[in-house]
Amino acid sequence: MEIKSAEFVMSNSDVTKCPKDLLPEYAFIGRSNVGKSSLINMITNRKSLAKTSGRPGKTQLINHFLINKTWHLVDLPGYGYARVSKSSKKTFQKFITDYFNQREQMVSAFVLVDIRHKPQPIDLEFMAWMGENDIPFSIIFTKADKLKPQAILNHVADYSAVMMETWEDMPNYFITSSSKEMGKDELLNYIHEVNENME
Repeated sequence: MEIKSAEFVMSNSDVTKCPKDLLPEYAFIGRSNVGKSSLINMITNRKSLAKTSGRPGKTQLINHFLINKTWHLVDLPGYGYARVSKSSKKTFQKFITDYFNQREQMVSAFVLVDIRHKPQPIDLEFMAWMGENDIPFSIIFTKADKLKPQAILNHVADYSAVMMETWEDMPNYFITSSSKEMGKDELLNYIHEVNENME
């Protein structure tokens, strides 16, 4: 799939105010500083569609972007934010869970994980919650350019081993690097295939 158009639609913290049309949605979520904005900009060929920030926890709203006039890319707040008050965190958690529980247009989520780190409890807990609530998702390993090819394979194998302690199968996953545009085609082709199958 080639991205010909990508436009900002709206930001809000109330799921009931999300776009009313029935276009399929793909939601991107991950811990703060996992490289989500850079990944979104990379796959859409835009330098600043999603705002990148050196300060973790910058995305604090549900952001909808219309892609090729046919589907929505949804940029969600991180679930492990640095400089955010506890009351804000609770609000974020609530509208993140509201989004996944109420948004019928949501076809699949992408949970972003920094490939350089061992499996983090917060990521594993979030994916467990997704599984318990029957929410389809894939894992996107980010920042793969920081590792050598064999180290990438080793890290994914280690991650799979931890996942398989509680999961029957390793979830679908992609290996990406925003700076090297690694994984871009695989990710977009996957979304394209899902959209085609839905039609």
